[in-house]
Amino acid sequence: MIPPSSPQCSLTHVPVAGLAGDAEFDPKATPARGFDAVAEAVLGEDGVAAGAVLGEAMARVNAAVRDGRIDVAADLAERTVREASGTLGDEHPEVLRLRELTAYIAYLAGDPLRAFRLSLDLAGLWHRKEDAEAAYGNVQSAATAWRAVRDPEQGLRLGADLITLWTELTEGDGPAADDTEELESARARMRRLTLRAAR
Repeated sequence: MIPPSSPQCSLTHVPVAGLAGDAEFDPKATPARGFDAVAEAVLGEDGVAAGAVLGEAMARVNAAVRDGRIDVAADLAERTVREASGTLGDEHPEVLRLRELTAYIAYLAGDPLRAFRLSLDLAGLWHRKEDAEAAYGNVQSAATAWRAVRDPEQGLRLGADLITLWTELTEGDGPAADDTEELESARARMRRLTLRAAR
Protein backbone atom coordinates (compact mmCIF):
# COMPACT_ATOMS: atom_id res chain seq x y z
CA MET A 1 0.00 0.00 0.00
CA ILE A 2 1.28 3.47 -0.88
CA PRO A 3 1.42 5.66 2.23
CA PRO A 4 -0.85 8.74 2.16
CA SER A 5 2.14 11.07 2.29
CA SER A 6 3.55 9.63 -0.92
CA PRO A 7 3.34 11.82 -4.05
CA GLN A 8 2.17 8.66 -5.85
CA CYS A 9 -0.84 8.30 -3.55
CA SER A 10 -3.95 7.48 -5.58
CA LEU A 11 -7.52 7.14 -4.38
CA THR A 12 -8.00 4.19 -6.66
CA HIS A 13 -5.29 2.29 -4.77
CA VAL A 14 -5.68 3.59 -1.21
CA PRO A 15 -9.17 3.19 0.28
CA VAL A 16 -9.98 5.54 3.14
CA ALA A 17 -10.53 2.72 5.62
CA GLY A 18 -7.04 1.47 4.94
CA LEU A 19 -5.52 4.79 5.93
CA ALA A 20 -6.89 4.86 9.45
CA GLY A 21 -3.61 3.50 10.80
CA ASP A 22 -5.34 1.72 13.67
CA ALA A 23 -6.17 -1.97 13.91
CA GLU A 24 -9.39 -1.24 15.77
CA PHE A 25 -10.94 0.48 12.73
CA ASP A 26 -13.95 -1.60 11.80
CA PRO A 27 -15.89 -0.33 8.76
CA LYS A 28 -19.50 -1.44 8.68
CA ALA A 29 -22.10 -1.75 5.96
CA THR A 30 -23.60 1.68 6.56
CA PRO A 31 -24.14 4.65 4.23
CA ALA A 32 -20.87 6.32 3.32
CA ARG A 33 -20.06 9.07 5.80
CA GLY A 34 -17.04 11.11 6.70
CA PHE A 35 -13.97 10.72 4.51
CA ASP A 36 -15.54 7.73 2.75
CA ALA A 37 -18.34 9.96 1.47
CA VAL A 38 -15.82 12.62 0.40
CA ALA A 39 -13.79 9.99 -1.45
CA GLU A 40 -16.89 8.74 -3.24
CA ALA A 41 -17.69 12.29 -4.34
CA VAL A 42 -14.14 12.81 -5.61
CA LEU A 43 -14.12 9.53 -7.52
CA GLY A 44 -17.71 9.75 -8.77
CA GLU A 45 -18.81 11.52 -11.88
CA ASP A 46 -21.37 13.46 -9.85
CA GLY A 47 -18.76 14.81 -7.45
CA VAL A 48 -19.42 18.39 -8.59
CA ALA A 49 -23.00 19.57 -8.86
CA ALA A 50 -24.05 21.12 -12.13
CA GLY A 51 -24.14 24.89 -11.95
CA ALA A 52 -22.25 24.96 -8.66
CA VAL A 53 -20.62 28.31 -7.98
CA LEU A 54 -17.34 26.61 -7.15
CA GLY A 55 -17.82 23.81 -9.69
CA GLU A 56 -14.76 24.57 -11.80
CA ALA A 57 -12.48 24.97 -8.78
CA MET A 58 -13.84 21.80 -7.17
CA ALA A 59 -13.28 19.88 -10.41
CA ARG A 60 -9.62 20.98 -10.50
CA VAL A 61 -9.11 19.96 -6.88
CA ASN A 62 -10.82 16.60 -7.44
CA ALA A 63 -8.70 15.95 -10.52
CA ALA A 64 -5.50 16.67 -8.60
CA VAL A 65 -6.57 14.26 -5.84
CA ARG A 66 -7.48 11.54 -8.33
CA ASP A 67 -4.07 11.95 -10.00
CA GLY A 68 -2.29 11.63 -6.66
CA ARG A 69 -1.02 15.24 -6.78
CA ILE A 70 -1.92 15.79 -3.13
CA ASP A 71 0.29 18.86 -2.59
CA VAL A 72 -1.27 20.57 -5.62
CA ALA A 73 -4.76 19.62 -4.43
CA ALA A 74 -4.03 21.02 -0.97
CA ASP A 75 -2.80 24.35 -2.35
CA LEU A 76 -5.78 24.67 -4.71
CA ALA A 77 -8.27 23.81 -1.98
CA GLU A 78 -6.77 26.20 0.58
CA ARG A 79 -6.69 29.08 -1.90
CA THR A 80 -10.23 28.43 -3.08
CA VAL A 81 -11.56 28.24 0.49
CA ARG A 82 -10.00 31.64 1.27
CA GLU A 83 -11.35 33.27 -1.87
CA ALA A 84 -14.80 31.70 -1.64
CA SER A 85 -15.16 32.53 2.06
CA GLY A 86 -14.53 36.17 1.20
CA THR A 87 -17.19 36.28 -1.50
CA LEU A 88 -19.77 33.69 -0.43
CA GLY A 89 -19.25 33.64 3.34
CA ASP A 90 -17.70 31.06 5.65
CA GLU A 91 -20.90 29.03 5.97
CA HIS A 92 -22.02 28.87 2.35
CA PRO A 93 -22.88 25.20 1.54
CA GLU A 94 -20.26 24.98 -1.21
CA VAL A 95 -17.59 26.52 1.01
CA LEU A 96 -18.40 23.95 3.70
CA ARG A 97 -18.20 21.14 1.15
CA LEU A 98 -14.81 22.43 0.01
CA ARG A 99 -13.63 22.62 3.62
CA GLU A 100 -14.61 18.96 4.03
CA LEU A 101 -12.54 18.16 0.96
CA THR A 102 -9.65 20.17 2.42
CA ALA A 103 -9.78 18.04 5.59
CA TYR A 104 -9.73 14.87 3.52
CA ILE A 105 -6.75 16.10 1.53
CA ALA A 106 -4.89 16.87 4.77
CA TYR A 107 -5.57 13.29 5.82
CA LEU A 108 -4.26 11.93 2.52
CA ALA A 109 -1.19 14.15 2.89
CA GLY A 110 -0.35 12.45 6.19
CA ASP A 111 -1.45 15.32 8.44
CA PRO A 112 -4.11 13.72 10.65
CA LEU A 113 -3.91 16.53 13.22
CA ARG A 114 -4.98 19.15 10.70
CA ALA A 115 -7.59 16.82 9.23
CA PHE A 116 -8.97 16.23 12.72
CA ARG A 117 -9.22 19.91 13.60
CA LEU A 118 -10.86 20.86 10.32
CA SER A 119 -13.38 18.01 10.57
CA LEU A 120 -14.24 18.63 14.21
CA ASP A 121 -14.76 22.35 13.55
CA LEU A 122 -17.11 21.47 10.70
CA ALA A 123 -18.95 18.95 12.87
CA GLY A 124 -19.54 21.62 15.50
CA LEU A 125 -20.74 24.08 12.90
CA TRP A 126 -23.22 21.59 11.42
CA HIS A 127 -24.36 20.68 14.92
CA ARG A 128 -25.16 24.33 15.64
CA LYS A 129 -27.08 24.44 12.35
CA GLU A 130 -29.02 21.37 13.55
CA ASP A 131 -27.98 19.26 10.57
CA ALA A 132 -27.47 15.93 12.34
CA GLU A 133 -26.39 14.01 9.23
CA ALA A 134 -23.68 16.50 8.22
CA ALA A 135 -22.51 16.87 11.83
CA TYR A 136 -22.15 13.13 12.25
CA GLY A 137 -20.40 12.75 8.90
CA ASN A 138 -17.75 15.20 10.01
CA VAL A 139 -17.47 13.53 13.43
CA GLN A 140 -16.73 10.32 11.54
CA SER A 141 -14.02 12.13 9.54
CA ALA A 142 -12.54 13.52 12.75
CA ALA A 143 -12.60 10.04 14.30
CA THR A 144 -10.77 8.56 11.32
CA ALA A 145 -8.07 11.24 11.56
CA TRP A 146 -7.87 10.78 15.35
CA ARG A 147 -7.16 7.07 14.97
CA ALA A 148 -4.12 7.98 12.87
CA VAL A 149 -2.63 10.13 15.67
CA ARG A 150 -0.03 7.89 17.30
CA ASP A 151 1.10 9.99 20.28
CA PRO A 152 -1.04 8.87 23.26
CA GLU A 153 -1.05 12.21 25.10
CA GLN A 154 -2.03 14.11 21.98
CA GLY A 155 -4.61 11.42 21.23
CA LEU A 156 -6.12 11.90 24.68
CA ARG A 157 -6.43 15.67 24.23
CA LEU A 158 -8.02 15.35 20.81
CA GLY A 159 -10.19 12.44 21.87
CA ALA A 160 -11.67 14.40 24.77
CA ASP A 161 -12.90 17.09 22.37
CA LEU A 162 -14.16 14.51 19.89
CA ILE A 163 -16.09 12.49 22.47
CA THR A 164 -17.65 15.60 24.02
CA LEU A 165 -19.19 16.63 20.71
CA TRP A 166 -19.97 13.06 19.69
CA THR A 167 -21.87 12.51 22.95
CA GLU A 168 -23.93 15.65 22.30
CA LEU A 169 -24.89 14.27 18.89
CA THR A 170 -26.13 11.01 20.40
CA GLU A 171 -28.51 12.94 22.67
CA GLY A 172 -30.60 14.15 19.73
CA ASP A 173 -32.25 12.60 16.71
CA GLY A 174 -30.11 11.47 13.83
CA PRO A 175 -27.53 8.88 12.80
CA ALA A 176 -25.25 9.36 15.83
CA ALA A 177 -28.04 8.29 18.16
CA ASP A 178 -28.51 5.11 16.12
CA ASP A 179 -24.78 4.27 16.01
CA THR A 180 -23.62 4.33 19.63
CA GLU A 181 -21.28 1.35 19.11
CA GLU A 182 -18.87 3.64 17.26
CA LEU A 183 -18.83 6.04 20.20
CA GLU A 184 -18.18 3.18 22.62
CA SER A 185 -15.27 2.09 20.42
CA ALA A 186 -13.83 5.61 20.68
CA ARG A 187 -14.21 5.55 24.45
CA ALA A 188 -12.43 2.20 24.55
CA ARG A 189 -9.56 3.71 22.58
CA MET A 190 -9.40 6.54 25.12
CA ARG A 191 -8.95 3.96 27.89
CA ARG A 192 -6.13 2.30 25.94
CA LEU A 193 -4.48 5.66 25.30
CA THR A 194 -4.69 6.47 29.01
CA LEU A 195 -2.81 3.27 29.82
CA ARG A 196 -0.18 3.97 27.16
CA ALA A 197 0.32 7.56 28.33
CA ALA A 198 0.83 6.37 31.92
CA ARG A 199 3.68 4.03 31.00
